[in-house]
Amino acid sequence: MKKRTLGKSGLEVSALGLGCMGMSGGYGPAHDKQEMIRLIHAAVERGVTFFDTAEAYGPWTNELLVGEALASFRGKVVIATKFGFDIDSKTGERRSGLNSRPEHIREVAEAALKRLRVDAIDLFYQHRVDPSVAIEDVAGTVKELIREGKVKHFGLSEASAQTIRRAHAVQPLAAVQSEYSLWTRDPEREVLPTCEELGIGFVPFSPLGAGFLTGKIDASTRFHETDFRNISPRFTAEARAANQAIVELLVRMASRKKATPAQIALAWVLARKSWIVPIPGTTKQQRLEENLGAANLELSAHDIHEIDDTFSGINITGARLPEQVLAMSNR
Repeated sequence: MKKRTLGKSGLEVSALGLGCMGMSGGYGPAHDKQEMIRLIHAAVERGVTFFDTAEAYGPWTNELLVGEALASFRGKVVIATKFGFDIDSKTGERRSGLNSRPEHIREVAEAALKRLRVDAIDLFYQHRVDPSVAIEDVAGTVKELIREGKVKHFGLSEASAQTIRRAHAVQPLAAVQSEYSLWTRDPEREVLPTCEELGIGFVPFSPLGAGFLTGKIDASTRFHETDFRNISPRFTAEARAANQAIVELLVRMASRKKATPAQIALAWVLARKSWIVPIPGTTKQQRLEENLGAANLELSAHDIHEIDDTFSGINITGARLPEQVLAMSNR
């Protein structure tokens, strides 16, 4: 597995990470814990060193899973987790809204250290920007945690370019995480140029479009009742039918490259910048193998131009997330 460094932070990770959220929900019921531990171990064996979780996934169950699975690999892997939602630190009750008050950030950090079974959190993201707390106070709190040796690196998730600049001025950011893929290209306008200017790594989540870019989903696909795609405007049956044009583009390129649509989609993301590290998630060994194969797939400048040129003529139907969720992004 090739390695990449997240911006100027010095934080070196595998070129492809593993998003672990779906192991504990989001795309349906939680999966068997032992099966997921075996999957995480398989990822480590194949060179993956970057794993993504959050207190909100469960809440807590995903951090506990990742902590148990990677306990024997301490010092050999990088675990990223997140704070920022209003979750009761004693009961795990997830209240509506956000909470990035300094005292709450500290509570989350202390609890995450225990759940992840580590001495320091490798990368600590603010999950969503809390408009009621100045980003300078958030960055200052993480700066103190870094000085205390409880956190190694600071990150933001789904933040605007302006917020990134303000936070970075207080505590340099190692990474910004946002949704980014061939069909979700919003970060290209301001966030990616800002990251490049400031020397910040970029970590795309959902680089496979929540599964759509694999070519395995069409208008007739049924999702489990607890799958978030049931409420995503981009995943209505009508939107899925309309958006098949982008899958057809990937299928054509995959056929020429003797690859899969998913591998083309991931290789496209990897080709954007050397400091971009996608974190596709999966719960299946077969998909893990397929995704990791993208790290060795080279797309030529001609291939990239062809993909981008064809994509420019495709209109993506549907917002990527429900309006109330999107409202918490790009603040």
